[in-house]
Amino acid sequence: MAATRTGIVGAGIIGLAVARRVAQVYPGSKLTVLDKETGVGRHQTAHNSGVAHAGVYYAPGSLKAKLCRRGVGLLKQYCAERGIAYEQCGKLIVARDPGELARLDELERRATANGVPALARLGPGEITAIEPHARGVSALHSPSTAIVDFPAVARSLAAELEAGGATVRLGFEVVAITRRGGELWVHATSGEQLAFERLVVCAGLQSDRLAQIAGERPEPSIIPFRGEYYRLVPAARELVRGLIYPVPDPDYPFLGVHFTRRLDGGVEIGPNAVLALAREGYRRTDFSAHDVVEALASPGFRRLVRRHWRMGLRELHGSLSRRAFVAEARSFVPELTVDDVAPAPAGVRAQAVDRDGSLVDDFRITIAGPIVLVRNAPSPAATSSLAIAEHVVRRLQAGVWGGSR
Repeated sequence: MAATRTGIVGAGIIGLAVARRVAQVYPGSKLTVLDKETGVGRHQTAHNSGVAHAGVYYAPGSLKAKLCRRGVGLLKQYCAERGIAYEQCGKLIVARDPGELARLDELERRATANGVPALARLGPGEITAIEPHARGVSALHSPSTAIVDFPAVARSLAAELEAGGATVRLGFEVVAITRRGGELWVHATSGEQLAFERLVVCAGLQSDRLAQIAGERPEPSIIPFRGEYYRLVPAARELVRGLIYPVPDPDYPFLGVHFTRRLDGGVEIGPNAVLALAREGYRRTDFSAHDVVEALASPGFRRLVRRHWRMGLRELHGSLSRRAFVAEARSFVPELTVDDVAPAPAGVRAQAVDRDGSLVDDFRITIAGPIVLVRNAPSPAATSSLAIAEHVVRRLQAGVWGGSR
């Protein structure tokens, strides 16, 4: 097909993966990746837990389930080819009491349906054989769950794109998208304008705003939730060998406070989920009046608060009290003490909320003519990024952009 000008807005891991897939399927494309930051993967890519998920949690048949299982294989292969750290340290999901067993049964059913490899159901003695300091009445063990350096993956994707002739434009903050004469004009804060024939928007925390300036509906709106972490002090790292998670509450898309080993040997505890007072507010003191007013004006957010205010207060209590935060983690690693932890950097989750106040759980990707919008891509989005890229381009091949390979 003839060479086309394709723009990718967002240089996080998903945007870069989509750009790479476009280059593979449409080798004549003139590709430009745009991002407002001075480096790639500065937000959710750089602030996530670093876990490559195996597909345990997700409803069978959902995009999350399918793209996670496909994506983790692609990610493992990519890391091996590029020399990027990828360690299968394994994960335990621990039922702390008999009241959690039915939810653990449901996770086992989902994981089995999703084809999670080598999954095992464990009793109390088998739990301690894998994680000597963990306690519970039963657990699921996923030995293929891994930890990976996602920022390194993003840097590698960017380098690969540039080596292939694509342009990665940093410091380019998009403030408007207009259509003129069959072209899409992307306007920056600097006044610069670039013209494209097709556009993919993968803007994470800013995805709803970019959708609006592209002429699409505001919902789902993005509500930022800060996920706060502590890390084990070096003397306490022996408490955890791999990854230890509680059984999640099915009413929420958050997995609960858990233990995550990092590639540097450290262990982080978290995250909780508290409302961030700025879209990119990684510190408790970060505040944006514009972001707060916009959230309060969202019908979906107001309905969300009315429905889940008790959970919000509980999360806030854990945020303000180190003792309460540690108590949650100690419920399945009882030897943990307040003295074993120190503060660690936080992340911000871009939680999509529909107008009725429901939390959008699955990936949501929409097409509006020559524009593709990745409207919701929470965890396991980084794990799934290469498969999300395949999915986006496959949809475009079938519909908007035409052609096939």
